[in-house]
Amino acid sequence: MAKVPRNFRLLEELEKGEKGIGDGSCSYGLEDSDDIMMSHWNGTIIGPGHTVHENRIYSLKITCGENYPDQPPTVQFISRVNLPFVSQVDGKVDPNKLPVLAHWNRNHSIETVLVEIRREMASFNNRKLPQPPEGSTF
Repeated sequence: MAKVPRNFRLLEELEKGEKGIGDGSCSYGLEDSDDIMMSHWNGTIIGPGHTVHENRIYSLKITCGENYPDQPPTVQFISRVNLPFVSQVDGKVDPNKLPVLAHWNRNHSIETVLVEIRREMASFNNRKLPQPPEGSTF
């Protein structure tokens, strides 16, 4: 099967992100519409209900390098959050500690990453972790 070129793949993701996905709990789009390489993205996750994250809105930066989708994007929280896979220094997501990034394959997408992070927020081990004040940033 032919590999879809990086820019075609990112155009598909942009179109999907602009239309909104699923229940609206995650969204994403280009940081700058003039970014012809489509490298720099913003993401938003609405915290899952019945957890310490409920009703919180988390902002993230996602960078798709030149080898995306063969290699995973880098992900960094702008909003402060206490999760075991997020650096408390700069908000960067450790790809080795988040399964969707550690076991990346080219069928995954920006959407996959955001949905999996949200799922991790709701997991038994993370749903009650004490969180920094709402609205604080890295």
